[in-house]
Amino acid sequence: MRFTISSRAIAVILSLLVAAVLTTLVWVAPTLPMREGVLAAGVTIAACFLLLYLMFEALIFREINTLYEGLEHIKRKEFRRMSNKFLFRPEPLKRMRDEILDMAQRKQQEIDELKRLQVLRREFLADVSHELKTPIFAAQGFVHTILDDEDIDEHTRKKFLQKAATSLDALDSLVQDLVTISQLEKGVVRMRRQVFDISQLVRDIFEQLELKAARRNVTLALAPSQLPNAETRVLADRNRIRQVLINLIDNAIKYGRENGHVTVAVAESGKGVRISVQDDGEGIPKQHHNRIFERFYRIDKSRSRESREAGGSGLGLAISKHIVEAHRSTIRVHSEVGQGTTLEFKLPKPRAAAAALAANAT
Repeated sequence: MRFTISSRAIAVILSLLVAAVLTTLVWVAPTLPMREGVLAAGVTIAACFLLLYLMFEALIFREINTLYEGLEHIKRKEFRRMSNKFLFRPEPLKRMRDEILDMAQRKQQEIDELKRLQVLRREFLADVSHELKTPIFAAQGFVHTILDDEDIDEHTRKKFLQKAATSLDALDSLVQDLVTISQLEKGVVRMRRQVFDISQLVRDIFEQLELKAARRNVTLALAPSQLPNAETRVLADRNRIRQVLINLIDNAIKYGRENGHVTVAVAESGKGVRISVQDDGEGIPKQHHNRIFERFYRIDKSRSRESREAGGSGLGLAISKHIVEAHRSTIRVHSEVGQGTTLEFKLPKPRAAAAALAANAT
């Protein structure tokens, strides 16, 4: 249990002690020889110094310690706790000022980050509302037209219902993408890793997107040229990586040059396999490189319209980023205006990946 005493009581006690020491010196000194008198004076000076030093520690340093305890209460839990032994070092007030400035800087950084997240939240809500309105209003328009016009012929009725169904399918796809990206961000979705041939997966995706590429007369190619006859095996979640590649290749077809080329390159790189998707479109300005993986982010309005017309939800790259990061990799962007865009990431080889999984399990 800590003994507490008021500052006034401490000052009175120390004053009495100093007065007693000085009185004793004045009373004893005249009766002492010169040598003993000088020694007594020295002892008195040392005693007064110790008393004054204790007074500073008891009065000033104790108050500083109280301020430190107050600062500690408003600090975040992960910050290191301050040790009382540092309070009695030289310049404790300077240390306290530095501590306050450091804490204020951290709090300001937290405030700036919260403001940034608030702006992103407002933008996200506005984007979600806008993306949801488009298919909902389209479906409402077709359905209400059929309900309001009793004389509409069967062919037109069926056509409008098909368009309403298409809009609702787009709405369902958008909601599913929102659910997926929410689960990925929370870490709910687990990657089911298996060994598979990444080059064969690319060829399967080419067959799936062949018609879409043909509409823009885009040629799909797998590089290097001798790869179709060889296997390049990786250890990853095949379905999720398929989703990533579909998103990347589909974007390359949509935003690449008409009558152009989309090349998917697969190459071994150290302990992993590097996969890159390259188009020959207009390219992406450097100021947008770090933002293209944000949800609903559009470089310009024309790309937003093109994506909606093509049935995109605006979440493909964001979902791809989270999937790749769940495989402990990163999607990198290489693009310059007028020189096309390349997006690439790495996946582990089976042997290296199996060793890593075994190490994590232990």
